[in-house]
Amino acid sequence: MAPSGSGSKKARASQRNASDRVAQMRKEQQAKDKRRLVAIWGAAAVTIAIVVGAVVFAVAHDKANTPDLSAVKDYKYDAGAHVQTPVTYKETPPVGGEHNPVWLNCGVYDSAVPNENAVHALEHGAVWVTYKPDLPKADVDKLKDVLPSTYALLSPYEGLPSPVVASTWGHQIQLTGADDPRLEEFIKKYRQGPDTPEPGALCTNGTDGTDPSVSPSLTGGAPAAPSTGATPSTSPSSMPGATPSPSAS
Repeated sequence: MAPSGSGSKKARASQRNASDRVAQMRKEQQAKDKRRLVAIWGAAAVTIAIVVGAVVFAVAHDKANTPDLSAVKDYKYDAGAHVQTPVTYKETPPVGGEHNPVWLNCGVYDSAVPNENAVHALEHGAVWVTYKPDLPKADVDKLKDVLPSTYALLSPYEGLPSPVVASTWGHQIQLTGADDPRLEEFIKKYRQGPDTPEPGALCTNGTDGTDPSVSPSLTGGAPAAPSTGATPSTSPSSMPGATPSPSAS
């Protein structure tokens, strides 16, 4: 017959063994959870590193392939100087200064446009792309394709220093031709840019450059004519902050 205390000892030993097994299982589970967490965080870190690396590479690649605009010339002109007489400008074509109170409607023109009206359009944020009159038609068509549908002018210009010149208020770049990649980058950066005196002001409801009463420099020369099918930039009602007053600056 077993001693009276032997049963309780075996029970306590069994309980200790069970507790040890539970503790061991908990430790093993905690170790598994820790390894799993480390694996998850490791995978996340790798994913983040890949994404960041891809973004950095894309930014660096994009920057490396961005056309260089170091050839852009900058000028300083005060805005709002209205005159109703012809103006002699320092730059060819002009990029600012005195101008007619009526702006030139944005669009595509087949012949020369009055400087005084075009400069007023620049004051409103338009980009003015000019080209030598003898530029091949295929190249002119390329310029039309590049030209934005709003706040943009395209016209031939006598006496340009290069085949194509792009101008905004206070900024100008001489381009090698219609295929020069700097043209699109210039438009992107300077059209309605931070130096625009009156961003968002009308580029329609002005003049098409054929009225000598608002384009004094037309006197003695052939008036400018918009090309067939050319359309102004955008309807006045859709212009942010636009006011349909022909006397607006």
